[in-house]
This record gives sequence, C-alpha cells and structure tokens, in this order.
Amino acid sequence: MEKITSFTINHLRLLPGLYVSRKDAKEGCFVTTFDMRITAPNIEPVIDTPALHTIEHLAATFLRNSKQKEDVVYFGPMGCRTGCYIVMFGDKNPADIFDLVIEMCDFIINFVGSIPGATPIECGNYSEQNLDMAKYYIKKYKQDLKENKRFVYPE
Repeated sequence: MEKITSFTINHLRLLPGLYVSRKDAKEGCFVTTFDMRITAPNIEPVIDTPALHTIEHLAATFLRNSKQKEDVVYFGPMGCRTGCYIVMFGDKNPADIFDLVIEMCDFIINFVGSIPGATPIECGNYSEQNLDMAKYYIKKYKQDLKENKRFVYPE
C-alpha cells in the first residue's frame, strides 16, 4: 500500500504555519487542501478537544460566510489535534488565502456570544466547547503566522 502524502512530512521539524497539504484535480476541477498547523507536533501539547471544537465551529461559520465562501469546500480538525484542514476549490497557494486566514483568526479572537451550531439539535457534542482556549490558540497562531509566514513544509 502506498504511503499517503501527509505521512511523508517530517513532523519532528514541522512548526506552526499554513502549508499546502495536497492538490487534487479531476476533470478540470482543482481542489487544494491546506494544513493550518496551529501547534508544533511532538513539541507542544496538542490543542485540547473543547477548544479545537470551538475553533471548528467558528472557523467553518466564518469561512462559509466570507467573501470566498464559494471556494470553501471544508474546514475541520486534524485527528492529531495540532491543527485543521482548509479545503478549497482552485489551484491555490498559501499566499492566496493568507488574508482570509488572518480575517478568520480575527473573527475567532473577537467573537462574543453563543457558539454557532452549539445546540443539541445542531451538533452531536454541543456542550464540549471552550471559547477562551480557542481564542488563546488562535491568537498564538495568528501572531506566529504573521511573524514567520511558514508556507513550505520542512525537509
């Protein structure tokens, strides 16, 4: 069996950033999957589940209401809990969505109120949310992303 691309990345050298995880094309339709790496794998603690769940709800809500909403396919957490995937239509690079990701971070950082979709009717685990910790992780990520602009996976 072939090793999937994401398992070929050296996670011992991977730092927070915004990376192209993969690009797929079929019958003229391009899809780009971005690795929004929030914490350094195997170095920093993983994102706690309630905070990651809140990031998922807020980021997905923001992206699906953004200027680029027609390009958004999916936003969701990584199983390893060190970041999230952003999947978009088009042959894109991190620079193409950098401003959108910064706006998304600002939306999460400044969010006040009830978490969208966090009711028993709308979510299978609605009560496991942590807005304060979501804001903590996203503030840290935004600062690092703006300062370092890591867009290329380490060798």
